[in-house]
Amino acid sequence: MDNAVYINDVGPRDGLQNQATILSPQQRLQLIQALVDAGVTAIEAGSFVSEKAVPAMAGTREIFSHLPATDRVRYSALAPTMKYYEQARDAGAKVLEVFVCATETMNQKNVRSSIADSMAAAGEVIERANDEGIEMIACIAVAWECPFEGKTDPAQVAAMARQFLDQGASRLLIADTIGAANPMAVAELMSGLVAEHGADRLACHFHDTRAMGVANAFAALQTGIRHFDAAVGGLGGCPFAPGATGNVATEDLVMMLHQMGFDTGIDLEKLMLAGQLAGELTGTATGGRADRWRRLQLEKGRALA
Repeated sequence: MDNAVYINDVGPRDGLQNQATILSPQQRLQLIQALVDAGVTAIEAGSFVSEKAVPAMAGTREIFSHLPATDRVRYSALAPTMKYYEQARDAGAKVLEVFVCATETMNQKNVRSSIADSMAAAGEVIERANDEGIEMIACIAVAWECPFEGKTDPAQVAAMARQFLDQGASRLLIADTIGAANPMAVAELMSGLVAEHGADRLACHFHDTRAMGVANAFAALQTGIRHFDAAVGGLGGCPFAPGATGNVATEDLVMMLHQMGFDTGIDLEKLMLAGQLAGELTGTATGGRADRWRRLQLEKGRALA
C-alpha cells in the first residue's frame, strides 16, 4: 500500500539500555505486551550483548522465550558479533541487527575496533545468518554526525551501505545516533541512498536530542522512506554517545503520520497507554512532545487522528 508506513518500536531495547532504572525481564515483557496490544507489528525486544557492559539488557534470552505469541508481530534483537549472534539464534530470534559506526573514533569507543575490521566481522555474521535462514538488518550508526569527529562524511555512509548490501543484509538502518541531523541533511543523504538502492531496503532511526526527530522523519518520508524506528514514550539514549537523548517518540511519529493520511496499523490511544506504562516503569518517559495535547483531546472526548 502506498500509504503504509512501518514502525519498529525500539523502546524495549534501545529505549531502555541507558535508563537509570533497570527493568526486570518481566517488566520489559509487560511493556512489549502493551505495544502488541496497541497494534505495533515490529518490536526490538532486546539485545544479546555483554550484560556487564549493558546491564539493562540482562535476561534477553528469557524475554525471547516468553514473548507474546502472535504471527502478527516481528520481533528483533541486536546481536553485534558472532558470539552474540549464536546466542540470539539459539534463543529463537529470527530477525537480528548488526551495526558499525560511520566514524573511526565512535567505532573505537563503542566496540574497540576499526571500521574495516567491524565491517568484515559483520559480513561474517550476515553470511552465517543468511545460511541459517535468519534475517539480518545492518545499521550504520552516527550517519550524520559523531560526538567526537563532528559531521560524518556522506561518502563514507554510502560506501558502507554498498558493502553491507553486498554482504547480504536484508535492510539498511541509517541512524542519527546522537540526534544531530537536520531535515535538509536527512533529505540529501537519504535521497542519494534511495536513488542507488531503492526505498524498500532502507529505514531511518532518529533521536530527538535537538527537537528535530519528527522533522527529520518527515524529511526522510519525502524521499520515499517508509520504515522507521521510534521508541514509545521517547525512551532512549546511547550509553556510548555523550549527550544523546531519547529516540523520537512513537506517539509523536504515529500522530504525524495519521494526520498526513498514512496508515501505521497502530491504535494511538492504546499506544499512549503503553507510553504511560513506560513512564511508570522507568520514571522518565514523557509520552512524547505532544502528550499533554493528546491527553486533553481525550478528556474532551475528541478522537485522535
